[in-house]
Amino acid sequence: MSTERVVGELRSEVAELDLKPALEAVLMVVDEPATEEQLAKVLQRPRRAVALALRELADEYAVQGRGFELRLVAGGWRYYTRPAYAPAVEGFVLDGQHARLTQAALETLAVVAYRQPVSRSRVSAVRGVNCDGVMRTLLQRGLVEEAGAEPETGAILYRTTNYFLERMGLRGLDELPELAPFLPEAEAIEAETLEGIPSFDPDALDAPDDETQTT
Repeated sequence: MSTERVVGELRSEVAELDLKPALEAVLMVVDEPATEEQLAKVLQRPRRAVALALRELADEYAVQGRGFELRLVAGGWRYYTRPAYAPAVEGFVLDGQHARLTQAALETLAVVAYRQPVSRSRVSAVRGVNCDGVMRTLLQRGLVEEAGAEPETGAILYRTTNYFLERMGLRGLDELPELAPFLPEAEAIEAETLEGIPSFDPDALDAPDDETQTT
């Protein structure tokens, strides 16, 4: 039997499946939010039918009071634990061993989120301390990523990732709380930046910063 014939039969079999159970089966194994286009292609269905079925499933889970929910996050759909049952999940998964971001990392992540794309020196200027070690932590955890270079200085710029949106439960950056007005404007920190926030080798083991990583 040829490969083309096998593929054709598989597609035909998939197209005959009940849509909602098929969506549930696929969403159980995704590593990141799946878009409606991806799901429609995999299940051989019109996008409109898939979108409608996803919303109906989300409503059904809410009405039934299930321990999980289906959310549209970062442009795609994925299952999440319902917040009301978070303590039960934390008790089972974490077992008292929490790997949380430090206060320094959370503050740095907030500056990147509201000022992106932004260089390390500008983040350091806003916080008033060197942030090289903290930025390494955020990069390692997939919460920020490189976003090109600053034309004037050549400094690497950073922005938040889709994983950040997923973890925050946001559809996009426009859903961030209105906190930007409380951060200094770029012009206000320009002088400090130019005066020279110490820039350390991000790979140096003894680079001084305020981050103590937890595992």
